[in-house]
Amino acid sequence: MTTTLIKPSIILPKGLRIQQVNNLFLFKFTDELGERMQELLDKKKADTITPDEIIELETIGELDNIFSYINAVIAAQGNVHF
Repeated sequence: MTTTLIKPSIILPKGLRIQQVNNLFLFKFTDELGERMQELLDKKKADTITPDEIIELETIGELDNIFSYINAVIAAQGNVHF
């Protein structure tokens, strides 16, 4: 069986916000998406997660990895002084 990720771009309109932290603007999940991710993680831990929910969790996790990387690059550039 082959699983396919949901297109992460589908989640972006409702799941992403930009938050100012000190002098940086960082990508963050909305509370709604953060809560959904936690709900799916809890279901996975309890072994009650469905195959569709596994795909959803993997998609959210991929977005989390992407935004963590982008935020790290932004933070590193924010610490550069000319």
